[in-house]
Amino acid sequence: MTVHSGDRAFRSTSAPGGTHRLDSRMRHERLVFARMRTSQDRFADAITAFSGTMGFVYLHAAWFVVWIALNLGLFGAADVFDPYPFGLLTMIVSLEAIFLSTFVMVSQNRQAARENVRADLDFETNLRVEVWAVHIGKALGMDPEEIERHVQEIIQQSRSAMDPGSEVQPVDPETL
Repeated sequence: MTVHSGDRAFRSTSAPGGTHRLDSRMRHERLVFARMRTSQDRFADAITAFSGTMGFVYLHAAWFVVWIALNLGLFGAADVFDPYPFGLLTMIVSLEAIFLSTFVMVSQNRQAARENVRADLDFETNLRVEVWAVHIGKALGMDPEEIERHVQEIIQQSRSAMDPGSEVQPVDPETL
């Protein structure tokens, strides 16, 4: 028997010994997000990942030292191609900063999208757990409204305990 819930399928299968188990094909945030990535996204992520390393800093430091040394004439006047105040270097660095900031923003937007996917999956999981808990509670003869009142009391106590200067003690898991 297969039960469909959204884009997930739950299949009841017989395990050895005649017992039944529930086969849940749940989405994982990384898998969902990996399917959303394009080659442009991977390229932007690779550039952002490299530009955030010390290797990138060392490469630029070496490049600047060589550029400035060449253009100050330290290796001979014939090698100077961008004399002080290094207008070409300034333009190249400005263009690089523009592109790098764009790549960083693209990566940040993708990270925000990933967080949205994670939040959606967390919501679905929490909702699924809540529905299962209510059904299990009903099967055990528990009153869902009484349990909800108890949960609200615990939530309020936990929030109060987190307030600075509060003398309320955190909830002891043993008392639940």
